[in-house]
Amino acid sequence: MSSIMDTAGKFLDACDTGRGWDVCQQYCHADATFAAQAEPLADIDTLEGYTNWMQGLFDALPDGCYEIKSLAVDNERDNVCAYAVFRGTHTGEGGPVPPTGRSTDSQFVYVMEFEHGRIRHVTKVWNASYAMGQLGWM
Repeated sequence: MSSIMDTAGKFLDACDTGRGWDVCQQYCHADATFAAQAEPLADIDTLEGYTNWMQGLFDALPDGCYEIKSLAVDNERDNVCAYAVFRGTHTGEGGPVPPTGRSTDSQFVYVMEFEHGRIRHVTKVWNASYAMGQLGWM
């Protein structure tokens, strides 16, 4: 496994289990950026902000978990793509409405861009409205 693929896998695990920036930062540049064309993430432009948003999501979805479907490294472009599914049930406090008891099975893709072995930028491709609808948040 390539070094950046290993780092990407460790970052994804830390991020998508809600460990926040305190754990995720070891895999990233301090000023790493973030982008997503998804309404709940529209105002987040740093990777620190995104990893902390994911950490907060676990207040609402305490059983949250993810499954990696595919990890692919592109050494020429120094990036790793991860396709995964996030699952969780809204049983905890948090989210835009009181607990709904509804679940999501939400597919997403991360494109993690590297510089000198650390993540410089992450783009998330995610159908947020579908996930929010599943949870009863829309």
